[in-house]
Amino acid sequence: MSKISVIIPIYNEEKYIAKCLDSIIEQEYPKDKMEVLLIDGGSSDKTIDIIKEYQKKYQFFKLLHNPKKVVSIAMNIGIKNAKGEYVIRLDAHSFYPRDYFSKLIHWHKKLNADNVGGVVITEVKNKTKTSNAIKNVLSDRLGVGSAFRSGVKKIQEVDTVPFGCYKKEIFNKIGLYDERLIRNQDIEFNKRLKKSGGKIYLVPDITCTYYARENFKDLAKNSFENGKWNILTAYYTKTLSSLSLRHFIPLLFVLTLLISLILSFFSSWMLYLFLFLLTLYLIIIILRSLQIKKDTSLLHQILAFLVLHFSYGVGSLAGLYDVLKMKIKGM
Repeated sequence: MSKISVIIPIYNEEKYIAKCLDSIIEQEYPKDKMEVLLIDGGSSDKTIDIIKEYQKKYQFFKLLHNPKKVVSIAMNIGIKNAKGEYVIRLDAHSFYPRDYFSKLIHWHKKLNADNVGGVVITEVKNKTKTSNAIKNVLSDRLGVGSAFRSGVKKIQEVDTVPFGCYKKEIFNKIGLYDERLIRNQDIEFNKRLKKSGGKIYLVPDITCTYYARENFKDLAKNSFENGKWNILTAYYTKTLSSLSLRHFIPLLFVLTLLISLILSFFSSWMLYLFLFLLTLYLIIIILRSLQIKKDTSLLHQILAFLVLHFSYGVGSLAGLYDVLKMKIKGM
């Protein structure tokens, strides 16, 4: 069996870390063939205490420190310290079935892949109408647009996967994670991998469960940052190739609404355009909410779509503003 190095960036994960570590302990993969590198960004809750309790019994858990807190830096710290032939990137907000590692390595070898990942099943710890609505929207293509979130029926080559499995040697070939990126570091790395001729596969038989945000405030904050960092990623990498069209649709929608609303003070046609676009959007999300709402109300489901889309779009506008400031400052 191949030696594997599992890397998990962590920061204030006391609510989730035990479930994550328990799922690793239960893996069928030989424990003497794995190491788990937990890269902490200075947690101020009980995360470290919990990990130290696990370390007393399981020596394959290793704690490393990331003073800069950034996930891309945490990944690079882990990669530089990894002793395995394969590197598996995990998320502390998730837990994994007992055959997760075995399947990743099996399919990596069988497909002669450069990166392999699976489907993410979105779940919430505390089930309320709000959290269930968020879970539904993050599992739907109209919400996130990602195949690994909404699922696929057969193995397919893709641009990126969550929680990937790589041969360690690939980092010597194309470099480490871009440490300028607070978000989108996996997407950017996988785009570089593809550009170098690498193959990335999504395998539907591989699944894990991810705990999502449970209130609209946290959903808005996370979506805002995702939208913002789409723009900043494009700016720092000097290319749009790290991202796809779906990453920019919320920005285009919010920008079109904003411009048509402003121009409506000068033209009735712009007012009609604004009302038409807003009405069409509301009809679409109402119809979709009726289709996907489960264990929640129609109102909560509609609100989940609104919060996700508009906070994402406004975040992208904020990213444009930040880029403009940096451009002016650099002049």
